[in-house]
Amino acid sequence: MPPKLLPGFRDFYPDQFAERAHIFETWRRVVRRYAFQEYDGPPLEPLELYTQKSGDEIVGQLFEFVDKGGRAVAMRPEMTPTLARMVGARAQTLRKPVRWFSMPQLFRYERTQRGRLREHFQLNVDIVGESGVLADAELLSVAVEIMAAFGLTAADVRARVSDRQLLNGLLAHLAIDATTWPAVYAVLDKLERQPLDVSAEKLAAAGLPPATAEVILGFATLDFATLQARYGHAPEVAPHVTRFAQYLAHCEALGIGAWLHFDLTIVRGLAYYTGIVFELFDHVGEFRAICGGGRYDHLLASVGGTDLPALGFGMGDVVLGELLTARGLMRAPVPAVAVWIAQAPESPLYPAAMLHTAARLRADGHAVEFALREQRMEKQLESSRKAGSLATIVVDATEEAVCYRARAAGGPEETMHTLDALCEWASSTLKRTDPSHE
Repeated sequence: MPPKLLPGFRDFYPDQFAERAHIFETWRRVVRRYAFQEYDGPPLEPLELYTQKSGDEIVGQLFEFVDKGGRAVAMRPEMTPTLARMVGARAQTLRKPVRWFSMPQLFRYERTQRGRLREHFQLNVDIVGESGVLADAELLSVAVEIMAAFGLTAADVRARVSDRQLLNGLLAHLAIDATTWPAVYAVLDKLERQPLDVSAEKLAAAGLPPATAEVILGFATLDFATLQARYGHAPEVAPHVTRFAQYLAHCEALGIGAWLHFDLTIVRGLAYYTGIVFELFDHVGEFRAICGGGRYDHLLASVGGTDLPALGFGMGDVVLGELLTARGLMRAPVPAVAVWIAQAPESPLYPAAMLHTAARLRADGHAVEFALREQRMEKQLESSRKAGSLATIVVDATEEAVCYRARAAGGPEETMHTLDALCEWASSTLKRTDPSHE
């Protein structure tokens, strides 16, 4: 039996690779517009880097082993610990704030399901060294603009935004003991996915009185204006309301206000988040979260040994690709062959005239193919059609001269008597038909 693809992993045939490349190119184009610099790290890291951040329980979700040097190592399941390690190593010399992005392949040993595999590529965008909410607005703006660059709108995707500090202030105002907050977080995180009576039972089991539990369950429909009016003067809540209002104002000024939806049930499952958090979802609710992130001000101190505020998000290629395909927004692959060149084997100067033409067109930036063995002209033209070439050029050679018959897909045949004229025709014609020349 031939070897099979491992569960949760993917092959990228040319069509799938072209779709992946389209996602990568869009990510890079938008993020660089925000003046972020690209970095990368090793796919294999010390296991300790991840247990230090997430505890020993994460080991069961990792591809981990002991290497030949006796070191406990793991294939990277996420990029943030690597970022913390790298920034920590050069914290004194890096210009602040650090604005970095990466597009690593990540690995997790977990049950495969729709939108979740055992490997995926992920855009990571992070800002290190800035504590103000303008950085939080800037970060969300990057994520939203990426959605727009793919052709999605605020009617397709919404950014569900919350604030850990604001939520903590509300819990303190409701006289809920801080030791109970993790239990409340867990209920809020699952409000959409479990029956209301189950959530109420879990809050009761955590020791919350029925009236307080009812308020917590009402957080699912609490908009920011109502929260501001109801709790804005409470001492535990007021400063966080003011700060979050500033954040919303920044988002409006950046032009992304229409995408935002205030949602206190977005708490992000990772314990290290400390401030504003967000997740992007398709409006229909058909897919998992497209993107998620927020502020994690204490992580660099615990993992990288450097006490710097930080925030970031991750956007995976799997759910995003599914969404783009479902909405008809996944760009069709660019034809691999821009120009097919044919020459009759019995003609003089075969194949030199064809090869000379191909070399010149390739030097001008065109993707050129021709038959690698002698074939009848009819066979060569059939190969051009099967390749989906954007143009076909027939080289007619005699002992005295060479001329060229060129036809763009769907266009009339034109004859050129010099190679310079042919190259001018190719540049002007293929510029209109080949997206790679845009």
